[in-house]
Amino acid sequence: MTGDRPVRVLVVDDHPVFREGFAALLSSIDEVEVVGTASTGVEALEQAARGNPDVVVMDVQMPEMDGIEATRRLLQEHPEIGVVVLTMSEEDGTIFDALRAGARGYLLKGAEPDEVVRAITTVAGGGVVFGAVLASRIADFLSPRPQTGTAFPGLTAREHEVLDLVAAGLSNGQIAARLVLSQKTVRNHVHAVLSKLQAADRAEAIIRARDAGLGR
Repeated sequence: MTGDRPVRVLVVDDHPVFREGFAALLSSIDEVEVVGTASTGVEALEQAARGNPDVVVMDVQMPEMDGIEATRRLLQEHPEIGVVVLTMSEEDGTIFDALRAGARGYLLKGAEPDEVVRAITTVAGGGVVFGAVLASRIADFLSPRPQTGTAFPGLTAREHEVLDLVAAGLSNGQIAARLVLSQKTVRNHVHAVLSKLQAADRAEAIIRARDAGLGR
């Protein structure tokens, strides 16, 4: 509950059976008041403006506007609202996209009702909640990488070499000159490295590489 009243919740999901069933389940719980439902990201923004929810339970894959973009826009307009992503996706990219968009909860569909309710009330109170499996993966991602050249086994020898130079602060042009490659080839290698590391940008790749002892 928020203060002495139930947590006001907006349910957003493009599957009508799940959406209405989930909303009905939440409506049966004293701590929660469902103030609306939406089937797209666009509808979510409209409903949030009208319903004044404390928490939005947001699906990811939806037409018109997906849940990640809807979360980003929603929190730009209503930063006081908490977002709990409830989805089938366990992909690291989706998880971290949701975090970057501002979601403070991330659960997989199939979570027990009491777990979802705890997440909703925790986020309404300003906390952050992730399912146990996802929390473990996030902790692993954020933990310091081992100081070894085998920290990124998914990279080829050339990609590892490029990452080492990126971590040392060299530009693509400087790397191309150092390795006697074209700048286009270097760009391709950098793109491959970012993709394999699932790094949001060059800066994140540099931080992770330096944590692993590269760039020295």
